[in-house]
Amino acid sequence: MGFEEGPFGLKFVKIEPCDVFLGEDRGAWVYASERPRHRVKLPQFLILESPITIAEYAQILGEEATGNGLKDMITNDEIDNVCKILSKHFDDEVRRPTQSEWEAARSQIKLPRGWTELLADEATGNHRGAPLDGRPRIGDMIGPLSGHRASQSAHPTREGVFACVTTPGDRPLPKVGFRIVVSPKREGSVPKVPDNANLLSNIKSEVFWTTILGIIPSFTIPILRGFNSYALDGWANLLFGGLCAGFVTGAFWRPKRPTWALDSNGEIIQLKD
Repeated sequence: MGFEEGPFGLKFVKIEPCDVFLGEDRGAWVYASERPRHRVKLPQFLILESPITIAEYAQILGEEATGNGLKDMITNDEIDNVCKILSKHFDDEVRRPTQSEWEAARSQIKLPRGWTELLADEATGNHRGAPLDGRPRIGDMIGPLSGHRASQSAHPTREGVFACVTTPGDRPLPKVGFRIVVSPKREGSVPKVPDNANLLSNIKSEVFWTTILGIIPSFTIPILRGFNSYALDGWANLLFGGLCAGFVTGAFWRPKRPTWALDSNGEIIQLKD
């Protein structure tokens, strides 16, 4: 693990260029908010080993520290002000880590149990439209939710267990802190996961699997049990039952969805299994 000393005694971890997979490719409806799966290509960057402490925060602002431990009760605007001050000491971009950067560094950084860390990305309903080059996902949300951020939350009792959650960043909260990354500035248009799914393909898939897993068994079972007449007379009930069965199976299983990535030329592609 490589460390670099930064201004104000900040201790950074150097993360080498890497690829990180985010999201889910499982097709069941319960995973809809985690789709689509995509591979983010990250350049080399620096990330603080631990979230900013009260003493570090005060030193950056030129104030006297008024406590010990990590800095919490912080807002997006206050964090942006810290990044603006620190940016004078670096040529690269200074900001909070994105979800992909945090995942790339998770084995080399620390987040105390019970703490939540605000990331740079806005909190969105799924990964559609997510950048593939590791830059922050900003500007997709409007209204009150634009102040919410994707965050990493550490389990209150189990060490090394984290969950990605949504946290308000426009008001101070206890045990909600932040850390800084120094990452190369991205130029040009944003390479993104496609904003829309293939609706026609999804409808065809849903009709097929609902028929195979729901409707056909619904009619086959009474026939195999010798109730051939009911398969004709009660077709409406059997059809409704088959549709319900198909709906339930769709909640837990459907074929995998595409995984998106950038190729060597920077073009957006679907990865094959």
